[in-house]
Amino acid sequence: MLGLLGAGLVMGIAAVGSAIGIGIAGQAAIGAWKKCYASNKPAPMTLLTFAGAPLTQTFYGFILMGQMKAAAAANPGNGWLYLGMGLASGLGIALSAVAQGQAGAAAADAQGETGKGFAQYIAVVGICETVALFVMVLSMTSLG
Repeated sequence: MLGLLGAGLVMGIAAVGSAIGIGIAGQAAIGAWKKCYASNKPAPMTLLTFAGAPLTQTFYGFILMGQMKAAAAANPGNGWLYLGMGLASGLGIALSAVAQGQAGAAAADAQGETGKGFAQYIAVVGICETVALFVMVLSMTSLG
């Protein structure tokens, strides 16, 4: 049962990180839109990209959860290993989402104010995403 708990935790913790990251970036996007409206400038819908980017970490948690459930069913004696992996992997994915939300918030503010730099901003947001991908893939390869 510990292995299944670890599988559930990786999903839950990753989703919490996504929610926090989306909240951070979403607040900044709304603030940037408000500034645009107040100065009679068009509000760029591209800011939704920054606000929604941390959602993908929930998918990574879900994918890893499925792999961990299968591994836990096949190897019930490794319950403590999978519990630890679920906690550590969930935190890694969650913190990636939070960092992505923070980077997305700065990007939304800058894009909203200047209307320039989208490619550079999304590249930084993507680097944060890469951490979660590494955690997911390396954890999956460690399941054995």
